[in-house]
Amino acid sequence: MEKIRIKDDFIKLGQALKLAGLVESGVDAKFVIQDGLVKVNGQSCTQRGKKLVSGDVVEFDGNSFEIEG
Repeated sequence: MEKIRIKDDFIKLGQALKLAGLVESGVDAKFVIQDGLVKVNGQSCTQRGKKLVSGDVVEFDGNSFEIEG
């Protein structure tokens, strides 16, 4: 599983998807999140602005990554 290191206490879900290279833009992130295609810690998440903290695991399109702070 890939790890995404963040400098701050949290990162928003849409930003994390872009940082991980799983979407091209914020608009793409918005649509895949709204469509319920993204899971955070095993639960479907439709909140684009959801704050992710160290230890959270994100899954999308067969890929997954963990937030590391």
